[in-house]
Amino acid sequence: MHAWLCENPVGVDALIWKELPTPQPGAGQVRVRIEAASLNFPDLLIVQNKYQIKPPLPFVPGAEFAGVVEAVGDGVTHLKPGQAVACLAGTGGFATHTLAPAALCMPLPPGFGSVDAAAFIMTYATSHHALVDRAQLKAGETVLVLGAAGGVGTAAIQIAKAMGARVIAAASSEDKCALCRAQGADVTINYSEHTPQGGLREAIKAATEGKGPDVVYDPVGGEFAEPVFRSIAWRGRYLVVGFASGPIPALPLNLPLLKGASLVGVFWGDFAKREPKANAAMMQELAQWYGAGKIKPVIDGTMPMSELKAAYARMGSRAVKGKLVMVV
Repeated sequence: MHAWLCENPVGVDALIWKELPTPQPGAGQVRVRIEAASLNFPDLLIVQNKYQIKPPLPFVPGAEFAGVVEAVGDGVTHLKPGQAVACLAGTGGFATHTLAPAALCMPLPPGFGSVDAAAFIMTYATSHHALVDRAQLKAGETVLVLGAAGGVGTAAIQIAKAMGARVIAAASSEDKCALCRAQGADVTINYSEHTPQGGLREAIKAATEGKGPDVVYDPVGGEFAEPVFRSIAWRGRYLVVGFASGPIPALPLNLPLLKGASLVGVFWGDFAKREPKANAAMMQELAQWYGAGKIKPVIDGTMPMSELKAAYARMGSRAVKGKLVMVV
């Protein structure tokens, strides 16, 4: 097998494509022949030693992948060789083969292609957990999605529309806004036409007829967080999903008080560990929605696994719309 090995987490340039022994699965593990692996923002942070999870060195990055089970370890009964799976294991995806915990592998129904499957779990599980479980979104409510043209953003648009919500999508260019409208967004706001100090709140006010959004889905953080929170509706729910812009914002705590609003943390990874039955039911529902055509990952493009460093550069430039997927 071959894999991109991180021996020193000082950045993408330090990754090395190496031939390694093909491993045998241990108890509770499966060996997956990887067909596709998606690139997520944590995949950049982890090779820079900036992610909250710091795997022992050396490690193979690539949190999310899809492929075919080649071998199973002791105690694995729900998967068998030849079965197509998707997996969000945290590491191991940027390779030709990997070992994965069988419990984290999602069996794929017929017709679920490996490229879509590799771009599915992280974005849709995060967005479903955020909107359905944490925000308790109801049909007819208005959702404002920030960073809406990215992987989790496009997933959030699709899920919110599937639930009967009205969606306002905010993105950083007209191209990205057009993508959001194609995913079902009712209204778009182009960040680049506004500053945090001026224009954004007026745009949100106009898009909501002065009421403000009932739910804000924020995977971005940074300088827009406070003006957006100031625009939220009475009893609004502000979902803290991530900080793709870098800076972690600090909000004056009188703002939730004045709006009777909630600041709601979204940590799907811990939800999956702490509430595995609820997570399994959620994943089953998402698979059904995919089969029914209600949701489908937005794929920015595919690149050969050998071009991983170029893919990282593209993601770092914030040029990606949806998900970028490496294929073997």
